[in-house]
Amino acid sequence: MASSYSYPELFLAGFIFTLPFLYEKCNFFRYYLKFFLYYAYVLIWCTVLLPVVLLYPRDVTNLIVASRFCRYASHIVGIEWELRGLEHWDNEQCYIVISNHQSSLDILGMFEMWPRMKRCTVVAKRPLMFAGAFGFGAWLSGLVFIDRLKTEKARLLMKEATDRVIQEKTKLWVFPEGARYNKGCIQPFKKGAFYLAIDAQIPIMPVVFSQYYFLDSETKTFEPGKVVITTLPPIPTKGMTRDDLEALSDIARQQMIEVFNESSKDLVKQKKVAI
Repeated sequence: MASSYSYPELFLAGFIFTLPFLYEKCNFFRYYLKFFLYYAYVLIWCTVLLPVVLLYPRDVTNLIVASRFCRYASHIVGIEWELRGLEHWDNEQCYIVISNHQSSLDILGMFEMWPRMKRCTVVAKRPLMFAGAFGFGAWLSGLVFIDRLKTEKARLLMKEATDRVIQEKTKLWVFPEGARYNKGCIQPFKKGAFYLAIDAQIPIMPVVFSQYYFLDSETKTFEPGKVVITTLPPIPTKGMTRDDLEALSDIARQQMIEVFNESSKDLVKQKKVAI
């Protein structure tokens, strides 16, 4: 009796049946599948929410709306977030927020924080602005896109963003390392965020993501894990001049390194106890 199934159908069925095996046994497959699901989920919600954010273009509170839906991507990829130091956030105060930058997954942690941060936007690389509905939605939500190769234009955009921060009592989130780095340490800081804070005489607010011990791009490892996000007390800049820039940068980075090491060790201990 001839089979009623075509070869494409049999191939598809076989592929579907092997998915659980590939997910459990193949790091490479699991790594890329999780990132695909993360990006796809966020992109879908950005597309769905475009009509909403179009009503309030360039309004940073659009990010609060987006976070309510996009934050569930963390459950899909198996990341748990613990927020510490939330008492340091003052919604009536403007800050230059600085944090370490380990992965594109950082945005998921920020989705957890936006309901508490309220009015906060982010400095991002210009190519992200062209990432379809995500980029358009991010632009409509007030993100500041800069091209680091065009230094003068980038400085002007950052200055305009800082002026808006002061006028609207909001916050500007900057990644002073300049690039993602997930190797168990915090890289030296670029000085842009500290120039802005000193020139505008507004506080620096350090935020620390603990190490992504569950993620490794070299071995293509992406396991379930937990991240602690710690908000440190703001560092005032009143009375500082550009002569104080190096000292301010060093103080902020040293504080962040100490918290990074401590919170990362806590998670490793918790993992060992769980095992």
